[in-house]
This record gives sequence, structure tokens and C-alpha cells, in this order.
Amino acid sequence: MSGERWFLAATLFGAACGSRHAATPERRAEVAERGTEVMPFDLSRTYHVFASLPDGGLQTVRAAPLGDTLQVRLIQEHLQAEAARFSRGDFSDPMAIHGHTMPGIAELRAGAQRIQVEFTARTDGASIRYRTRDPALIAALHRWFEAQRADHGID
Repeated sequence: MSGERWFLAATLFGAACGSRHAATPERRAEVAERGTEVMPFDLSRTYHVFASLPDGGLQTVRAAPLGDTLQVRLIQEHLQAEAARFSRGDFSDPMAIHGHTMPGIAELRAGAQRIQVEFTARTDGASIRYRTRDPALIAALHRWFEAQRADHGID
């Protein structure tokens, strides 16, 4: 499947698996404020997609508008470092933004060695692909993604 069609399919799948619980405006404001302390790119100039997939998920951050080379570079540097940390079970950055009791986070930290975490640079940003054969970890990834979709909303 071509890159753009794959992205659209993953986005639609993620939307279909959308969050059952939207965060309050106050919660979203708190998350956005904490996000500026963790993520080096401009949150108002990026889109974040958390697509739950049958074997895990795909997290994508894209610069908006297209062609913003500074945001693309910052996204790529950050997501590459995050992918390395996540593969070691270090989820401290998302926990600093969303809290230490995020749904799925305990399972992801404990089972990190059974999750394949792959960084991919994109011309418009970057993505992290999570794959596992462990049904409990797939469910944990889906809960973790749902919590992020709820906290961030359309972003």
C-alpha cells in the first residue's frame, strides 16, 4: 500500500477505534502545557495520530503546514529518541505529560522486550510503529493510544 494510502487507512482505523472518553477542556489544557515541556516541536504546528492496529499501533506526528523543515527535524529527532526509550521500557516522557497511571502503561513497561518498536522518518515528520504477538500487550497498546487520543483530542 502506498505511503499516503497507508497513512489514510491507519488514520481511519484509529478514528474507528476512537476514544470512548473525551478529556475535559481543563485536562486537555494541562496535557498541552505539560507537552510543551517534553516535546521540542511546536504543538500548534503539528498533527498527532495514534492509530490502533491489529498487531499494535502506529503513532505519527506530522508538521503542519507541509514544508516546515524546522518542525520536521524536531519531530524526527524527538520520535527517534522516544522509540529508543520505549524499546527499553522507558515511558517517562508520556507519563510526564499524561500521568503515571495511564491505561496500559504498566503492561507496556513490563513487556517492552516483547514489543517491536520501529522509528520511521517521513518527509512531513515521523512515526513509531509498535508490533507484538502478545494479545495482552496489543490490548495495552490500544488502551494507551486511546488515553492519548482522549487527552489530545483532534491535534
